[in-house]
Amino acid sequence: MAKHAMWSEKYRPRSLSEMRNQAEIVGRLKVFVEAKSMTHCMFAGPPGTGKTTAALSLAHDLFGERYVDAFMELNASDARGIDVIRTTVKEFARIATISEVPFKILVLDEADNMTSDAQQALRRTMERYTETCRFILCCNYSGRIIEPIQSRCALFRFTPLKSQDVADYLNHIAKTEGVEVEASGVVALVDIAEGDLRKAINTLQAATSLGKSVSEESVYKVVGRAKPKDVRELLDLAVKGEFMKARQMLRSLLVEYGLSGSDIIKQMHSEIFKMEIPEKTKIVLADAIGEIDFRLTEGGDEEVQFSALLARLGIMAGQGK
Repeated sequence: MAKHAMWSEKYRPRSLSEMRNQAEIVGRLKVFVEAKSMTHCMFAGPPGTGKTTAALSLAHDLFGERYVDAFMELNASDARGIDVIRTTVKEFARIATISEVPFKILVLDEADNMTSDAQQALRRTMERYTETCRFILCCNYSGRIIEPIQSRCALFRFTPLKSQDVADYLNHIAKTEGVEVEASGVVALVDIAEGDLRKAINTLQAATSLGKSVSEESVYKVVGRAKPKDVRELLDLAVKGEFMKARQMLRSLLVEYGLSGSDIIKQMHSEIFKMEIPEKTKIVLADAIGEIDFRLTEGGDEEVQFSALLARLGIMAGQGK
């Protein structure tokens, strides 16, 4: 692997035994390797949870040195039309392999972006060449794949990775690369990733460009987000009825940090559920934030809409006294 490679590729597992989390799925795929037999598969789930990695690792474990000849990966976001299915996919699927495993594997990444015509052509190809080729379809939303294809595939549903698994892997990478990561930095990376390991690794690599040590501040600076405690403080001020202080802090986040209104509103929505306030207050907050989010998407002025939000929270605080 090249010295300056992206860490998400450099540290991508090459075998099923190296994969983190998704233990049940890994166990089922290992049975395929032992039996040297498998069905068509559909890997569905959020980004960065190991779908493509699982497909690559399965192929590595199955074919060993013959991996290059017996495996092909296509990104259906680029190759999404019917012509690709009729040419590239069909040509690969129809030719038998010379490895000891009697079939080849073709991975279609982001298969839910394929056109309807392409999916119909793929269904026929899967039907005709099932003896010589097995298909693995990776997608975020299995419902966007036509029913005839779904019925031909065994479904593997990937879930977001657990926070501890993400933190452990990040610490492993940091140690290997000789990067110092503060505990608060790891917490911030895990919080931003939301179970997406690829996003966590890419953010870690980007944060290392800001200094020798990766801190909470450097992580949030890289992704262009405010620190959660700043957003929580803003909400606390508003709920307490301190309108002018809250407005001043909001202006600081919008102007000095260069954040967009949509970014702040998403963080506000996330933080209200972590605040130690009555549930009724959380309901009112969620309702108010939802309305302002809609107004912003419709083109409302950020500062005016946020001021209105803070004013509403201040009025609510006054009524509660």
